Order: sequence, then C-alpha cells, then structure tokens
Amino acid sequence: MTSLKSTNTSYKPKRLAVKLNSKGEKFVINKHPWVFSNNIIKISNDAKTGDLAVIFSKNKNRVIGLGLYDANSPIRIKMLHSGYDKVEINADFFKNKIQKAFKIRKPLLKTNTNSYRILFGENDGFPGLIADVYNTVLVVKLYSEIWLPYLETIITNLQQTSKAETVVIRLSRSLEHSKAHQFKNGEVVYGVLENEVVRFVEHGVNFSANVVKGHKTGYFLDHRANRKQVGEWSNGKTVLDVFSYAGGFSVHALSNGAKEVTSLDISKQALEIAVENGKLNAFSGRHTTIAGDAFVELKQLIKQRITFDVVVIDPPSFAKQASEIELAKKKYAQLAELGEKLTAKNGLLVLASCSSRVLAQTFFDINSQVLSATGRAYSIKLKTQHDIDHPIGFPEGAYLKTGYYFFKV
Repeated sequence: MTSLKSTNTSYKPKRLAVKLNSKGEKFVINKHPWVFSNNIIKISNDAKTGDLAVIFSKNKNRVIGLGLYDANSPIRIKMLHSGYDKVEINADFFKNKIQKAFKIRKPLLKTNTNSYRILFGENDGFPGLIADVYNTVLVVKLYSEIWLPYLETIITNLQQTSKAETVVIRLSRSLEHSKAHQFKNGEVVYGVLENEVVRFVEHGVNFSANVVKGHKTGYFLDHRANRKQVGEWSNGKTVLDVFSYAGGFSVHALSNGAKEVTSLDISKQALEIAVENGKLNAFSGRHTTIAGDAFVELKQLIKQRITFDVVVIDPPSFAKQASEIELAKKKYAQLAELGEKLTAKNGLLVLASCSSRVLAQTFFDINSQVLSATGRAYSIKLKTQHDIDHPIGFPEGAYLKTGYYFFKV
C-alpha cells in the first residue's frame, strides 16, 4: 500500500476580514452555508480562493462566522462555522466534523451494507466536497478549489475514519480544467486500485461501481432505503424500473424474488452495468432491458397495453436552474400520467424527484392532482426523503422525495 500522495498546493491561505449587508448577516446567523457575492460590502482586495473569510457583524464588530473564499463562484463564501464562539480552522476542526458525520452513519453500517456517503457537502459542513465509501475504497469528489490547501488533512482523516484501503479523487468539470492543482480525475492518491469497478453491498444485495469513470462518485447512494423498500414489495411481481441507470431498483427487485424486471434507460452502457449488477446476485426472475428515451418508450408500452405490478420512475434532475422549474413540473406531471397507465390493478407506482428547486410539497401535489384526475382509487403508502447518510442541513440540501402510490383497481 502506498502512502497518501501530497495534496498540498503552493498557495498558503490567509485570513480575510469580511463585512456583509443585512441580508448576508441574516444568512450567516441562521447558519446557512452560502454567502453570495452581492452580500459582501467589505473585503480585502487581494482575496484568493481558499482564503479563510472571517465575517464580522456590521454593528458590534464581533466575529459571527468563518468560511472559505471562492473567487470563481457567485457563492463567494462557503461557510464552515457560524456563531459567536471562538473556533480555529485547523486539522482538529476538520477531524471533529468528520467524526461527527461518521457517527450519524453508524446505524447504517450495522446493516449488511458497506457503501455509504461519509460527507454530504454543505449538510455536513463541507461545502463543495462529497465523499463516498464503496467497500474499502473512498472516493472524494471536489466541486471547488477552496479545499485544495486543506485537502491533505481532510483526506487523511477521512481515510482513517472510514478505514479505507484506497482513496480516489474525482473532480467536477470546472476543476478538471483548473490550473490550481496537478490532479487527474480518477487519480488514486492513497493505496492501490486494482480494478476501477469496485464491488460493494447494499442491504445484502451486491452491486458494483466504476469509481474512476462512473457518474458522480460511481453510483447514486441516496435512494438506498427506497431500493430496499421496492425490493421487499416486488416478490412474485412484474417490475418496470424507469431511468434505471445501473439498475439499483431492478437488482433489489430481482434479489427479492421479482418474477420479471424491465430496466429502461437512454444509456445502453448503463443498462449493461444493470445487467452485470443483477448477475452479482442469485435470482430466478427474468431481467430485460429497453434502451431509449423514457417518454417515448413509456408511450410505446402503453400502446402495447402492457402493465406492471410495480412501476418505479426516478428521473434525473429536471430543474438545475430556476428558469427550468415550470418545465420540470410539466415533466413530473407527464411521468405520473404515463406511470399510472402502466400500473396494473393492485399495483404500486413509485414516483421520485431529485430536483431541489421543486419542493417536496409541490412534487407531491403534482402527483396527487394527476392521479386523482384518472378516477382510479389509490392510497399513498409512503412518502420518503433521504437515507441517513444524506442528512439535511439547510433548505436547499433537501432534494430527494419519493411517493409510493398503491392502486386498488
């Protein structure tokens, strides 16, 4: 095993005295993790990304918070600490935050699961940084240069806390093109990665993730509890998994004795991974795939008068910016309508959204309006949010919502 590759940059961060307008102060006092550029009224001229922003109150000149300055983002200061108590941002500060985050995840690790999100960005006090564990591999994904001067101590603590044997760095697109570091996306900075496809277990079900080339860190861990639930309700059933990606819902259904599972995704490569993930487990049902645009393929299935006992529709985010919210709502309504038509008598329709800009209540209201208009009798079995390794620390951190709708006729 190799030791941790040096992650230091040549730049040594300095302290910045910062004052905000009333709106910015309110954000900090309410422990919101973001300070926008237009909230700043006073700051040093030579401020650089990664510098420690020390925020003073306008009137009493007391320190009300500490954050990291990001020259490349409209979210100019990413908060690390809010409050009047004196805090030093050092190795111990980050170590304590990591241990606190790990403690929240401990109940999950008592189940037959060895994959989890150890750091969930802002929600765990690490804005612009995500860390996921897949078995013995830790994947750290960076979305901001602010972490570069602090990365070595953070990765060391994450590796020691998770007992990971290998650490991989993943970079957002903007960081891939940054000249502030020498990392390559997917680079191993600790240990040895014998295979970029890593096997892991989720509630007793076997999966794999490509930690070098896969989406995000290789897999989507946030739906874990929903996948387990769908699996438990799929025994002896026919299941349609729409936007299936690597087959999370599909594989849980197969492992729990589903009669037939259809995985639908636009990516043929993702469907191949879904099939391979299925084969990591013992199952007797049939696994088929459909490659194509979900909206088109669902209409085709409806034309063929095919229905399923369980229909799961888990699309990607439809509203990455405010201007897309109205279109996103229309798409969610469309998917609820299509999903209902494909759900058999005494069937279950599972509708999910990961668009943080579409609030949970709005999403559930859309579903209720569409499903009620069909005239079919249904009951809401469950409404869920994030699994415990995706804690919600601020309003924008709550993105995932899922509704379970049971049709009696």
